[in-house]
Amino acid sequence: MKKISVGILGATGVVGQQYIKRLIDHPWFDITYLAASVQSAGKSYGQAVEGRWRLPEALPENIKNCYVHSINQVREASKLCTILFSAIDTQTAKIWEPQFAEAGLIVISNASAYRNDDAVPIIIPEINADHLKLVQRQKELKGWKGGLLVKPNCTVQSYLLPLHAIHQKAPIKRAIVTTMQAVSGAGYPGVASLDCLDNIVPYIAGEEDKCASEPLKIWGTLNADSIEPAKYPIFSVHCNRVPITDGHTSCVSFEFLDEKLDQDEIIELWKTFEGPPQSLQLPSAPKKPLIYRIENDRPQPRLDRDSENGMAVTMGRLRPCPVFDWRFVTLSHNTARGAAGGGVLNAELFIRSSQEEFQEATMNLALSR
Repeated sequence: MKKISVGILGATGVVGQQYIKRLIDHPWFDITYLAASVQSAGKSYGQAVEGRWRLPEALPENIKNCYVHSINQVREASKLCTILFSAIDTQTAKIWEPQFAEAGLIVISNASAYRNDDAVPIIIPEINADHLKLVQRQKELKGWKGGLLVKPNCTVQSYLLPLHAIHQKAPIKRAIVTTMQAVSGAGYPGVASLDCLDNIVPYIAGEEDKCASEPLKIWGTLNADSIEPAKYPIFSVHCNRVPITDGHTSCVSFEFLDEKLDQDEIIELWKTFEGPPQSLQLPSAPKKPLIYRIENDRPQPRLDRDSENGMAVTMGRLRPCPVFDWRFVTLSHNTARGAAGGGVLNAELFIRSSQEEFQEATMNLALSR
């Protein structure tokens, strides 16, 4: 297939660099547009990130000389690319993302600015790929020539994917989630070293509300012009920043609504779980989206965060809960699956969304919710 032209907003930041890494040799996409703040605009990409390239891999040679545009060059972007990955902060996203969508681009956002917008879906491809239909309706609802879809909070997929595998078989009534979130989730330079070293910070602004509400929209029912959030499960979430570089860990206790599953049934659901990314063989899709470890001391960020190129969720320690029904530990890579990797996977899914195979792959998703 002919490669699709894509761009990156916030290309010089840490998440933008992650997008560079995942798109530079992508079989479907070709980077044709980079944009950043006024401090970086007008430079080559190599000049713009000099002294602040944060990935262990060397800066790709074929991106060094690419021109960095200013974020306000919306018309230029609409001429140079079709899909635009947004790695900008929430306040900036609130201003600019609709302008790029209005200009005809499909914007795939990491920011939280429009996650509560009725006309904008929050997509986890294995769970609610059918919600992409709402993007097509944004032309009528918003007057945009293009569209906007968003990723969930980077912590959410660490616990929502394993819960979803269970929930579609036996509905869950409520869950308590305690997160231990890596410092990279705060961006760069992020949390000050003296605040984080030898310490746990038991507060991340706005995080607990997002982690409780976003799953209900993702599990919601698609209507003509919006998504009706699911009523269950009810979430209680505690969010903590911990001195880990990458990898968000969550401890989860949950209670079934009616039917209860035993331990073997839950583990089997995890082992056999897949969704449209796997059935459609999307390039960034993990072959095994959920991995269960039998060791008593797993998952661990250093050992498990890079599983399936950082795109899998790893669980362990499934055991009875004396308050609810079951409890377990789960881990995902927050800057891979939770950021750029998840954004690229959403783009791949969107490309497939007009094809017949997609319709078949997503039909059962809607029926299971």
